[in-house]
Amino acid sequence: MLHRLFIQVFSFILVIIICTFAIGALVTGSAPSAVGTLSTDFPVEAVQIPTANESEVHGWLAYGQHNGGVILLAHSMRSNRLEMLSRARFLNNLGYSVFLIDLYAHGETAGKRITFGLRESESIEAAVTFLRKTFPNEPIGAIGVSLGAAAIVLAKQRLNLDAIILESLHPTIEEAVENRLKLHFGEHGVVLLPLLLSQLSFYLETSTNALSPINHINDIDSPLLLISGTSDAHTTLPETERLFAAARAPKDLWIISGAGHFNMHTYAGREYEQRITDFFSQYVRKERF
Repeated sequence: MLHRLFIQVFSFILVIIICTFAIGALVTGSAPSAVGTLSTDFPVEAVQIPTANESEVHGWLAYGQHNGGVILLAHSMRSNRLEMLSRARFLNNLGYSVFLIDLYAHGETAGKRITFGLRESESIEAAVTFLRKTFPNEPIGAIGVSLGAAAIVLAKQRLNLDAIILESLHPTIEEAVENRLKLHFGEHGVVLLPLLLSQLSFYLETSTNALSPINHINDIDSPLLLISGTSDAHTTLPETERLFAAARAPKDLWIISGAGHFNMHTYAGREYEQRITDFFSQYVRKERF
């Protein structure tokens, strides 16, 4: 009887370990997708730019007014540049040039694994370098959503942007994973946290500390607007407030009542556009218009 119980317990533990490995592989698996073309009412130029690792970042560039400023747009996890299209349209209507990119291992940008901002930051760095060469005398701002926000914060190079907006950003990878486990498996899902974190470290060949934006957000020396929602279960309000406290000034925090972990532009509409317009007018446009 004892022997049978031992086998059952051992088998259960083995199943848990195998399932965790499978979840780790699934979570870090790349998210390629064909982006396609846009209608003629929003003309864009298809761009492919090299990165330091001999890959190419794919994106769309839409020109605005001369010397009107440029905005880089970075999407969330398992998405692509199309997620940022509504933001691109309204910013371009204001005269900004806009550059929408597919992050590493997303959309049409190749990559082996999703790395929670680590390798995706190389896409951000390459995009900023491209924009500085293409628009040498213009200020540059950026909007990053979730994974895109993490990629901006985790960039190893100083981006020296004129303004940055970060939406729905998690402070630590531990909290990000724990919150998602609770959403999918309930409170008992947290028992999988240590195993899953170890799998992330294994697949990504790095420590979890390297994946936590709160450890790096104070390195950002650009004016910062942090946006989150009161109903975001992926990144809670206290987590957002800790991120904001860790950032350096000038900084601002906008908490959107009722918003969850989804497209803030779609949710807040005109108020979102007004907030973003005011922020970029202060730091990107300045006295130009």
